[in-house]
Amino acid sequence: MNPVPTLLERARLVAAEIAENAAALDRSGAFPAENIARVHRAGLSALTAPRTLGGRDAGFLDVYQVIGAIAEAEPSTALILSMQYIHLRTLLRSRAPSHLVEKVVASAVEDGALINALRVEPDLGTPLRGGLPATTAARTADGWRISGRKIYSTGAAGLSWAWVWARTDEDEPRVGGFLVPMAARGIRIEPSWDQLGMRATASDDVVFDGVEVPADHAADIRLPQGWGPPEGAQAVLHALLVPAIYDGVARAARNWLTGFLNARRPSNLGDTLASLPRIQQAVGEIEEKLAVNRRLLRSVAAEADAGEYLSASEAALIKLTVTENAIAATEIALKLSGNHGVSRSNPLERHYRNVLCGRIHSPQEDSARQQAGRIALTPDTKGAAQ
Repeated sequence: MNPVPTLLERARLVAAEIAENAAALDRSGAFPAENIARVHRAGLSALTAPRTLGGRDAGFLDVYQVIGAIAEAEPSTALILSMQYIHLRTLLRSRAPSHLVEKVVASAVEDGALINALRVEPDLGTPLRGGLPATTAARTADGWRISGRKIYSTGAAGLSWAWVWARTDEDEPRVGGFLVPMAARGIRIEPSWDQLGMRATASDDVVFDGVEVPADHAADIRLPQGWGPPEGAQAVLHALLVPAIYDGVARAARNWLTGFLNARRPSNLGDTLASLPRIQQAVGEIEEKLAVNRRLLRSVAAEADAGEYLSASEAALIKLTVTENAIAATEIALKLSGNHGVSRSNPLERHYRNVLCGRIHSPQEDSARQQAGRIALTPDTKGAAQ
């Protein structure tokens, strides 16, 4: 009897299938619907949902490895999937009514339905930098009417559910997530995503034009001061999954490079480029950065599986370090390959464009370092008293 494949083995099988259309998706910028369907058929759509609701209740190490494997093949699919994992977990720990949580999870388990948080706006930018959203939720006799525009909405065309960040029209506005079915009347998607990399995330604008939802779909709204940076399991998932995507891209770049260097045999050398000591040293620098990434991410996952969670500040620094290592490793590969690396006939130029997008994800470099520095410079009054 054949053993049941592990989650990582399933992810690698999916990755082998979807790698074939990665270049075409990059050119078209189309939502990777077939890739998402393959993920669902492999039983990977709801890994972070609890077993009691039909999910897998997967550990942090399993989830990190799945995302990394998918990202090596097609990182836009991995980003959409990582948002699914993060927000299924977030929903479970929110104040959302249990019947809504069960409905969202059931749709993910049974149909592969996707959920993502829509937070970024044209004027506000990311909420992590402060400020109230322009998107408003006005009270109605039966619930709420939501109006506003969200930008950079990852996977917009394929979402079944949106966790919409909005403020109420109350005298003292509350802020938070409204759970909105994307099939609701008054929602339209405006194609706007035409970026350098991660093109198949199809992160288009979503416009909410008086979208009505029941009262209990105000799933988690609080006074602004009641919100802080992600903590606990949510902070760990952000620290693991987003950088794991870009680490996966860098590993794909390394794999292409080593194949190129072993095959490339200049006539004046009489051997392959891989035989040159300076080439070996440069590839060793790539290996150094990828080894650090692997150790960082695996240790974060293992500690979280043991119940030890990062602080929000440390999670931000992990994200920053892994992402910058991934970018640096890919840049070294680009230098070593010369004109071959920037040719659109080779995947390395696509990997480079994709990996640069890691710098855009919140928390960004300045925020992560400023937060860490502020904490380090805050006097330890307890220690001073001793």
